[in-house]
Amino acid sequence: MNSILLCITAGRGPVECHRAVARVAVEMQSEAERIGLCIAWEAGSEVIGSLLLSVSGAGADLFARSWEGSVLWRARSEERSGIRRQNWFVGVKRMTTMGEPAVLQHHDVRFATMRAGGPGGQHQNRTESAVRAVHTPTGVVAIARDERSQHRNRALALERLRSLLGAIHERDAARKARSNWLNRIDVERGKPIRIYAGPDFKRVDPS
Repeated sequence: MNSILLCITAGRGPVECHRAVARVAVEMQSEAERIGLCIAWEAGSEVIGSLLLSVSGAGADLFARSWEGSVLWRARSEERSGIRRQNWFVGVKRMTTMGEPAVLQHHDVRFATMRAGGPGGQHQNRTESAVRAVHTPTGVVAIARDERSQHRNRALALERLRSLLGAIHERDAARKARSNWLNRIDVERGKPIRIYAGPDFKRVDPS
C-alpha cells in the first residue's frame, strides 16, 4: 500500500513558525492514529523548520487533503517579548518522492506491539497484531496495522521506516548542497485551511 508523504514546514518564517511546525506535527499524528491510519513520522525538537510524516491506509488521501494548505496558529510569542504579532503560519504540502529506501540495522530498531483497531477505533482486534517501530538513532517512528499477522505488520513497519528515512536523507542532502528545497515550498499566509489558538493549541472555527 503506497504511502502519502507530507511535509510540514515553516518555510522562511521566524522561530515562532518553527515552534508551530512541532505543534502541527503532534496534532497530525494524534488525528491519524485516532482514525486508524498507518503512519510514520520524523521526530523533532520544539523548534525546527520542517518535519516529514507519511500516512497510508483507508482514508489516507482524505486525511492528507484535510491538512494540505496553510495552518494558522494564533498565539503570543514565547521567544520574543514585546512582539505584537500573534499569527504564525505553517504549510502542509504533499511531496512527490519518498527518496531511496534507507539501509536499516536491526539492532537500531525497537519494536512494540499493540492492538489493531479500524478507522475510528472500530473492529478492535483482540490480539496485539499492530506494530510500532522506532529507529532509535533518529527517533523516527512507524506504525503498521494493515495485516492480521504481527509478523507481516513488523515487516511493513520496517518498510515505512526505510522509506521515511530515505526521504529525510534526500531532504537533508539537498539542504547541505545549498539547494532551494525549502524556498520552493512557499507558505501561503492567508486563507488557512485550519486555525489553532493559544499555548494549548486548540482548534478554532475559521469563520
